[in-house]
Formats: sequence, structure tokens, C-alpha cells
Amino acid sequence: MSQNYKITIQYEGTRYDGWQKQGNTDNTIQGKLEHILSRMAGVPVEVHGSGRTDAGVHAMGQTANFHLPDTWQGACSGEEKRTASIMEYVNRYLPEDIAITAIKPVPERFHSRYNAVKKTYLYRIETGQKRDVFARRVQYGLGKSLDTEAMERAAQLLCGTHDYRSFCGNRKMKKSTVRTVESITVRQEPGGSVISLSFVGDGFLQNMVRIMTGTLIEVGLGERSWQSVRQVLEAKDRQAAGATAPAEGLCLAEVQYQKE
Repeated sequence: MSQNYKITIQYEGTRYDGWQKQGNTDNTIQGKLEHILSRMAGVPVEVHGSGRTDAGVHAMGQTANFHLPDTWQGACSGEEKRTASIMEYVNRYLPEDIAITAIKPVPERFHSRYNAVKKTYLYRIETGQKRDVFARRVQYGLGKSLDTEAMERAAQLLCGTHDYRSFCGNRKMKKSTVRTVESITVRQEPGGSVISLSFVGDGFLQNMVRIMTGTLIEVGLGERSWQSVRQVLEAKDRQAAGATAPAEGLCLAEVQYQKE
């Protein structure tokens, strides 16, 4: 028997090779968590994330789940003490740029990826000549002004339920590339030169948010018209879309589930 736990994690992804563990590196978020949890439990522990974030991408609200066996020594205490001790132990040994912010027991069949119903990503762009020193790792330093009105019009064309193959970084994708994007918001942040884009949808393809951002940036720079985004969608061809925006500006802000 075992207990399933859901955790919320934040991390600055600058120096990591993404979320997913890989055979050629131990420098991943999933790998760090599994190593610490396995050491704590005394048995191998597998962590399932809500989705993969690429190398250099950040998270404020990534979610994951894992099972701990009932034989784990912490199982002898009450549930509240047990979850608190897990969180305290893991945070003690995690690097300073990764942290668990919440933990709770969940039903045995809960899966952080399969049960997710909505995700929100944020992409921040510095349009000024120099990025804020303290925010430089979590912004894309474009250094050019953007036509946000044109970007907003283009963004509306990208919303809805569509085949987003043009915005998929995996050109050999065999599964369905149909997704629902609930909203894309373009906002000038108060008191500065940062433009933030917010993407809310039921799920996103590999590099999808970054490719959509790159396309919207081209619209904002006047390199393509906002109306052309419709043709990009219809083309179902990665070559039709814009460049993939750099990883450092992207952050997984929130993952939502049916009962939350």
C-alpha cells in the first residue's frame, strides 16, 4: 500500500536542463526531486509532473504527484505531521532555486498530468534597452518597442479550439495537435517597459507558447500583419509561424484541476 501526494513546485529554470529527467544529465527538476524523495523514503520514488518545461523555462505553479509506501517511517505520524515533514525534508535538500510551496494527500488514482484541465503560462518581454538587473533571468530582453494593439488582435485569432500544428515544435508529432486556447492576454506592466503575455488553455504542444509568442512579437514589430495569423493557423505548417521565443521569458504560472 502507498499514499499518493500532490505537490506544487516553483523553480527558476535558468541553470537546469528542463523538467524531465534524462539519461545524459542529472541536472533536471524531476531528477532533483526524485533523488531527494528516494533518499528520504529509502526506496525509489517516481515523480509525475503536470507537463514538461524546457531547459531554461521557469515555474511558479508546476504540479506533480508521487507515491510513498506505507512502510516509510514517516507513515507512523498523523497526516498533517507527515505532509509537513515531507515538505520540510525536501526543501531542506533542494537547491535554492527550487522549492515545494504546497503538499497534500490525494486519491490513489490522481495523476498530475492526466487530471489537469487548465494551464496558465506567462511570457515577459523587456522592450527597453536593458533588462532590470534583478529580473533579467526571467525576462526576454527584446530591447524594441512593440505594437500591443496589433498583438492583441492577432492573439484573439489564436484563441479557440484549433489544430495548432503550425505552433508545434515537434515536426514529427503523430498525436492530435488540436487544443483549446481559452485566452491570450497582452498587457503592458505598470510603471515600466515590460510586456507580459498570458496564455490559458487546456494543454499546450511542445514549444507551442514560445512559438505563439515569437509570432506575436513579429506582429508587434510590424514584420507580419495581425491578420496573417489566421493563415498561419490554417497552414498547419511550422514554417508558416514565427521564431521560437527564448526560454528565459516563459513561466508556468498555474495548473488547475476539476475540483479546485
